[in-house]
Order: sequence, then structure tokens, then C-alpha cells
Amino acid sequence: MMNDEINKIKADNSVASLYEELGVRREVLRFGREIEAGLKERFLAIDETAEYNQLKVIHAMQKNQVSEGCFHYASGYGYNDAGRDTLEEVYASVFHTESALVRPQITCGTHALALALSANLRPGDELLSPVGKPYDTLEEVIGIRPSKGSLAEYGVSYSQVELLPDGTFDYENIKKAVCKKTKMVTIQRSKGYQTRPSFSVGQIGELIRFVKDIRPDIICMVDNCYGEFVEVIEPSDVGADLVVGSLIKNPGGGLAPIGGYIAGRKDLIEACGYRLTSPGLGKEVGASLGVMQSFYQGLFLAPTVTAGALKGAVFAANIYEKLGYPVVPDSSESRHDIIQAVTFGKPEGVIAFCKGIQAAAPVDSYVTPIPWAMPGYDSDVIMAAGAFVQGSSIELSADGPIKPPYAVYFQGGLTWPHARLGILMSLEYLVREGVVVL
Repeated sequence: MMNDEINKIKADNSVASLYEELGVRREVLRFGREIEAGLKERFLAIDETAEYNQLKVIHAMQKNQVSEGCFHYASGYGYNDAGRDTLEEVYASVFHTESALVRPQITCGTHALALALSANLRPGDELLSPVGKPYDTLEEVIGIRPSKGSLAEYGVSYSQVELLPDGTFDYENIKKAVCKKTKMVTIQRSKGYQTRPSFSVGQIGELIRFVKDIRPDIICMVDNCYGEFVEVIEPSDVGADLVVGSLIKNPGGGLAPIGGYIAGRKDLIEACGYRLTSPGLGKEVGASLGVMQSFYQGLFLAPTVTAGALKGAVFAANIYEKLGYPVVPDSSESRHDIIQAVTFGKPEGVIAFCKGIQAAAPVDSYVTPIPWAMPGYDSDVIMAAGAFVQGSSIELSADGPIKPPYAVYFQGGLTWPHARLGILMSLEYLVREGVVVL
């Protein structure tokens, strides 16, 4: 036997032993390896997309002359914070928009969306969602569920058009819903806590064109969370006036410790700046407080990190579809975000899955996640995330509401090997607790 073959056998045995030490039995590992063997072409396509997006990010950084000086600490008012201003130019270049707002003062994705909405809607305006109900935390922002400071309290009305049973847009009723008061259309790219399909950039572009044909002046905003760098184009490339996201998801590359972004039309971004800080001040203030290197380096790594998360999502879809569970997207569908939904039909499945993801984490792996009444949600939610950045869902994580149809939502993994471990560990816990039989 050749030395190379001997070394490979030794390496394989060593890896298998490490999986056992981590708590994954060989039967689970073998099942996972069989599934993975059929995914080489899918993974190659993901790597090709990552290569394109990596070059796009590098080009944007070079075009805007990112320098070592961009990483310097800025405090106080933040006047002349060159690193902050250059980063916003980089984001505008990456998303092919006129302007961008990228700030650590934006605390999360929901905050970024609330900022974009409140900055550009006025009393008497109407917000329309042509994709059904928005993500749970936006319900209180809009006022679907009463909340202090909601858009509804400020006289902004809201309407929505449900998707058709096959998950596509109901163009006939969308046209009926657009009225004189309609100022903005909000399109959620990812599925949120729903088992509907996520939308491709192409589908979003078709919807935007349809809306603009009815009324060209309607602002089209896309909630881009979990979708950045999954495809080679972004919603801003197909007509979106605003694209909005969180830096502790895809574009932060796992290094951004906080923050959000809004990219789009210059006048709309200026309005967001005034809402974030103060009328008369806008984007001119807001010091970066030493996070610029993490923001830049995170963006640089984001295409590759997103690719690792995508491989994990594809792997999860194939694992659980093989076991007979409904998965969205299914094992062969094209991907438009990093989220993988698996419906177990009972709470025990959701809880065991999340326990496995937590057990695979580098941080707080010894903690057992339990459902709890999390602010902003209408039911108990279980969340598994042993992350370096609290709540960072580009890191290996899983969560879901404890309510029918009892679906869990898996996302993230800064590296493909970690995403793989997380999925195998989720299966291990489901086997241990008798939910799955291999």
C-alpha cells in the first residue's frame, strides 16, 4: 500500500475519532459522509459564486482607495472620520448604489429596517408588503402588533398582499392594493419564520418592475438580511431603491461586532442619516469608535464566509430531506439566502435540533438552550448560538418559534467544517432523543 494511502487512512481515522470525542457517533458520521459525497457539484458552484463576489469586494476597496488610515480610531462627533466615510463608499460600490449608510450605531437588522422606514415615510403614507407578513420583529415596528413608537402611531398605514399558495407573487391583488397613499413597498427576501420560499434576486427584480410600472415614484425597499453574496447580483442591481441588512449577518463576515447598513438612492440615504442622528447633522456625525478594521476585514471575508454557510444549508437540506422531513428550500433547489428551514411537526424535534447546534459551538457549548418569551415575538422562541458575537447569525446558529408547524431555521457557520459539525451534531441529538431513527 502506498504511503499516501496509508496517511489518508490514518487521517480519516483521526477525524472519525475526533467526531466521536465531540459526541458524534460513527453511524451519524457515516450517514453524513454518504450525503456529502453527492454534493461536489453544488459546492463547486457555491465556490464559483464566492470567487466572483470576492473579486467584486476587492475591486470596490481598491476603487475607493482603502488605506491603513481607514482603520484609525475616531471618537466624539466623528467629524472627518475618513474610515467611516470610505467604508460607505465601498458599500455603495459593492451594491452599485448612489450612497450608503454603514454604522455601528445601527444596532441590528430590525433597527436598520425601522430606520429606513421611519426616515422615508410620513403621516398619511401607506406601506405595502406584497410578500405577505413581514418578519416577527417588524410587526411592532409597523404597528401590526401595537407597540410604542410604531409607524401606526405616527399615522402611517399598512397593507399586505398574501403570496399565492405556490409561494409566488399575487400580481393581480398587488395591483389592486397600490393606491394614492402607497409611498413604499417593502420586500422581504428571506423567509423569516415562515416555510415559504426565499426570493431570488431575479424574482425581486420582476416584482419591482411590476410595481414601478404602476407607479414609478413608489420607493421599493428590500430587506436583504441573510441574502448578501449568495448570488452574483443584489436587489439594488435590479431596481431596488433601498437595500437593508445587518453586519452581524452575511456582510460582516463574522468579524463585525455590531452594525447595519442601508444602501440606495442618495436622497433616501440622506433621510436615513438625518433620522439616525438629528435633522441638520445627518451622516456628518457618528464616530466609528475603533470598529472600522473589523468592518472592512469582515466585508473582505464575507463572500467566503457566506459560501461556508451556504454549504452547511445545502448539507442540512439533503440530510433532513433524506430522513423524510419537509425542508425549504429542498435538496436540489437553487439558493437565495443562507437559511434552511426544517419542519419537524412537533416541538421535541425543534428543541433537540437546537440542542445539537449549541453542543457544536466553540462558545457556550455546555449550555442547554430552552424556549423563552423573547422580546418582539408572539410565542416562545428557542435559539441556539454559541457565537463570538452575541446574536451573530452568520455564525453557526439555529432558532425557531415553539408553535405549529414546529419548524427550525438553521443558518451560518463561519467555516464549512464547522457548519458540517453543527448539522451532524443536530442529527446526533435527534437520534439520542428518539426523534430520528437511522
